[in-house]
This record gives sequence, structure tokens and C-alpha cells, in this order.
Amino acid sequence: MEIVEDVVIVGAGIAGLTTSLGLHRLGIRSLVLESSDELRITGFAFTTWGNAWKALDAVGIGESLRHQHYLTPSILVASTFLDQPASEISYKGHEIRCLQRRLLLETLAKELPSDTIRFSSKVVSIEESGFFKRLHLSDGTILKTKVLIGCDGVNSVVAKWLGFDKPVFTGRSAIRGSANFKGGHGFGLKFRQFLGKGLRSGFLPCNDENVYWFLTWIPSTKDEELEDDPVKLKQFVTSKLEDIPNEMKSVVGKTELDAIASSPLRYRRPWELLWGNISKGNVCVAGDALHPMTPDLGQGGCAALEDGVVLARCIAEALLKPGGEENKGKIVDEEEEYKRIEMGLKNYAQERRWRSIDLVSTAYMVGYIQQNSGKIMNFLRDKFLSRFLPGILLRKASFDCGTLKI
Repeated sequence: MEIVEDVVIVGAGIAGLTTSLGLHRLGIRSLVLESSDELRITGFAFTTWGNAWKALDAVGIGESLRHQHYLTPSILVASTFLDQPASEISYKGHEIRCLQRRLLLETLAKELPSDTIRFSSKVVSIEESGFFKRLHLSDGTILKTKVLIGCDGVNSVVAKWLGFDKPVFTGRSAIRGSANFKGGHGFGLKFRQFLGKGLRSGFLPCNDENVYWFLTWIPSTKDEELEDDPVKLKQFVTSKLEDIPNEMKSVVGKTELDAIASSPLRYRRPWELLWGNISKGNVCVAGDALHPMTPDLGQGGCAALEDGVVLARCIAEALLKPGGEENKGKIVDEEEEYKRIEMGLKNYAQERRWRSIDLVSTAYMVGYIQQNSGKIMNFLRDKFLSRFLPGILLRKASFDCGTLKI
């Protein structure tokens, strides 16, 4: 027996849950399929810029999250290549916080009806079925849906169905961690970043007790075995911090082994986003399934939040006919509805295409400049480019995805 749904979202990550909540706020039910048996809390935390807070406000959860995360007043950038004082750039007038991923996902999930997320539900194939899409799950379940949204990350099944290639390895990897200081860390609230010698590292307090940290580097073949061994990951990070202030070493040292993770950095080639099918018929992608990017702008999670708001708005415009109440109980013309859905997803794709290209391309170039190990590039970056890079980050964060109003 087939289960029929109006909207199916594959992946209960940031993009998937934000889209689902946006639809819920507009009176549209969705089913979210998550392959894991619980919410996946990978990455620990991420920088949320002003554009992300506008999206969080749009779906109605911004205020509750603000109360649990402090404002970041400024960033201190230090070079490990040149012997010079750290430069400080103020964030005055901008809303920037370090948001704990677990709290974000739990807050999104709690705002949804209890039967919205279906865990242990892995999509194995997608088929055409008239004006619907038929999904086969690994447990034998078959679903039919009017709208299919892929928010299933860098290894997206839906993106593959749309014709996208797998995201490309950048040649860089990242280790991320989260440290908890009972009674307070005492570091203040400033974002600290260290650049030089082919490394980029830093840490950012979320609140009085929780501190998020990261290290990105260019791995060698022998580093591949580090990925699944948190003991070796912690030892490796410690070995790379010889020229880094003791505060960073203290944060890494305080991190529990189950709060350390490593991953290769991948991105989608900008020309794929330019020419590829972000949407096709009644299918589209969002979040990392659409625009995987390097973390150098701190915009991956923020862009996923933007996607969710824009996508919910576009789908609602397609599914909610003018005249609301007077259309209830009437027979829906499936072909007409399919065409409205198709146009709604085309509008979403048009609205997100250039934004995605801009973020993916800029993040890649900023990462190349910040982590380059060449002496000339290191000198130019530390002497001249470092004063311009924060301005680039703030300009990208000034984007407004709008509200849910249709």
C-alpha cells in the first residue's frame, strides 16, 4: 500500500527542518524522512550571521535561540607567519553569534507536529508516477508525493536524480570540536582566528560555558586514517598548535573525545549551479544538497536557513490557491496543480541560484587566500588582504531572504 503525501522532504538537517517549519507556519503539512534513528548533531556549532537571524525570525524561533547564545562583539585575527600584533575587527551593528547545532535542530523539531519526522527512513530510489514522485525506502515502504525536496546533504540521492555530480574535494580537511567549561571558560566573547603556514584555526564562545573550535589543513595521504579516530584527531590538532596562543590549546585540551569530528571539505563547482537543475518538475534541492561550500565564510548553515524560508514561501504560493476557504472541498485538477508546483520551484531555483554561486565561489577564494602556504601569499594576506576579508564576510551576511508572507 502506497502512502500519499503533499510534500516530502528528504533529510532532517537545517534546510529540511527549516523548510518543514516554514510550511507548517503557512498551514501546509510535510513529511520529513531522516535516514538516521535520531537527529544528527554533526558539526557541533556554526557562526550565525545577520542573514541567518533574519531567517530564524521568519520561522519564529529567533528569540528563543538568542537567549541561549551571546553576541560576538569582534574578531581577533593573528598571523603565525609574521611577528605582528593581532588585528581586531569590530562587529558593532551586526548580529553574529555562535549557534549550537543541537539546540537549533531540537528547537526546529519541537515546533513541528510530532508525526512530521520519520526516522530510520532511507530513500533508495525515486520514480516518476504521473504528476507524483514515488519513493522507495530501505524498509520496503513506498511513498507518493506531490512535491519532493532533497535536503539530504553532500551525498544527496535527490541531487543525483536531478543530474548533479558529487561535490568535489577541495584538497583541504577540517577538524571541529566543542568544549564545555563547567563554571565558565573566562575567554570573553571575541572570535579568535589564527592564520599561517597552511593552517587556519580558531575558536568562538557560544555562551559562558560552551566553546566551538576548528582547524583546517591540507592533508597528506597518511592523514586519511585520522578521520575515524578521535584520539589521533586530538593528538594531531595539538601537534599543529605550537605557534598558537595557550587559550586555543586549552580549548582543545578540554574537549571530550565524542565532541571531535573530522571531514574533508567539499564544494559544488559554480558552473554546475549555473547550468544544473536546481529544480525539475516537482523536485528540487536545498542546503548542502544544493550548495556544499567550504567553511571560510561561515555561511553554509546560514544559507540553508535562507533556502528553507524561500522554499517554503514558493511552495505555499503554489499549493495555496487564491481564495483559500472557498476552494476547500473542491476537486483539485492534478495537472494544473503540478504546473503551479513546477513554477513555484522554478521561482525558488531562480531566487537561490546566484546567491548560491556567489557564496560557494567567494568561500573557495577566501579559503585559498587564508590557508595558502606560500611565503608571498602569506605576506600579502597578513600585510594587506587581512583588512579587507572581514568586510567581505559582513557584506555576504547583509542578505535578507524575506519573510514567509505570500
